[in-house]
Amino acid sequence: MKLYTYWRSTSSYRVRIALALKNLDAEHVPIHLVRNGGEQHAEAYRAINPQERVPTLELDDGAALTQSSAILEYLEETYPTPPLLPADLTQRAKVRAVAAIIGSDIQPLHNLSPLTYLRRTLGQAEPEVSAWIATWVGSGLKAVEALIGDGPYCFGDAPSLADVYLIPQLYAARRFDVPLDDYPRIRRVEAEAEGHPAFVKAHPANQSDAE
Repeated sequence: MKLYTYWRSTSSYRVRIALALKNLDAEHVPIHLVRNGGEQHAEAYRAINPQERVPTLELDDGAALTQSSAILEYLEETYPTPPLLPADLTQRAKVRAVAAIIGSDIQPLHNLSPLTYLRRTLGQAEPEVSAWIATWVGSGLKAVEALIGDGPYCFGDAPSLADVYLIPQLYAARRFDVPLDDYPRIRRVEAEAEGHPAFVKAHPANQSDAE
């Protein structure tokens, strides 16, 4: 497998965590999202991912999977051990809800594309852009804090899909200087993940293209 990735892309980070948790090897192909106007817009990459975004997971048969949520679902269904979704259907729905809050309601609003639009097209200055980011990250994390449990991870003693989504989001929150003081459960999960080999391996600072 090949993973087309960018070191600080939170969507790519999710997939790297899942691959590491499942002990799966994938060749990493860095796609720089800023250099030369963004390597994701190159014709060769557009042929692999028409949306011109990362991540893309290219399978051994040449099939290209896009969108981190679809890639994670594929990995869970194809390589079910260790599971990222609990067996209990109620708990499974709760895990998916946290993943959806982060993947649908938080991360897309501070992605490179909308932030570029805010700055270049709408003419928003950095204080306004920062306020935009803090608003949506804060409201989403407030909900996540209320939904997760009191175990070492979001929903128990082992990482789940919720943790796969949460840890990259916290990296982004710190990158954008969003305070996390009001989220003790979330910070507890973050502290636990910092000692887990899979999360360490997937961390942006440990990628070959890290800057």
